[in-house]
Amino acid sequence: MNQKWDERYKEQEFVYGKDPNVFFKEWLSKFEPGSILMPADGEGRNGVFAARLGWKVTSFDLSVEGQTKALKLAKENGVSIEYIVGDFEQLKFEKEEFDAIGLIYAHFPGEMKPIFHKKLNGYLKPGGIIIFEAFSKSHIQFKRLNPKVGGPDDINMLYSKEEIIADFGNYDVLMLEEEEIHLNEGKYHIGKGSVIRFVGRKK
Repeated sequence: MNQKWDERYKEQEFVYGKDPNVFFKEWLSKFEPGSILMPADGEGRNGVFAARLGWKVTSFDLSVEGQTKALKLAKENGVSIEYIVGDFEQLKFEKEEFDAIGLIYAHFPGEMKPIFHKKLNGYLKPGGIIIFEAFSKSHIQFKRLNPKVGGPDDINMLYSKEEIIADFGNYDVLMLEEEEIHLNEGKYHIGKGSVIRFVGRKK
């Protein structure tokens, strides 16, 4: 898995673009800046955006190449982020350390999703916010029609509203929708797809 992402992020261009995810940008701007954890932050487009708004950003990903580009993007924007390279299972943060978590296209193996979500929940303060966007299970048909839209081929790595409700049951739901959207994020998220969008506040 590391090799796949290192090879992708080694490309000279920012493969998902330099601009933040539209949904993440819209919702993060509604909250007072604090500390935010950005799992699977890739080339840093979302973490750097958060830093530009005044958030204290901790990003992590499997890819050293992603880290290199994220730190370059942060420098271009005159901000700093902490970026950790490593496997999520090995990373440890303080309990209830963060005010927010941004989960943007953080796709995990199916059996690991609830485990990772539970772990992330422990890192979020009561009253903290999760902003989540990822491909829905319905997305598999869109990818078959247009591989350029991206996303996993394994339907178990995709999401349903029911899974979100089950994994984040201790949250007030500010938004939870399955939506068809047109993606235009670099060269690997191009075209029509189906996503789950969730914003929750931890009780």
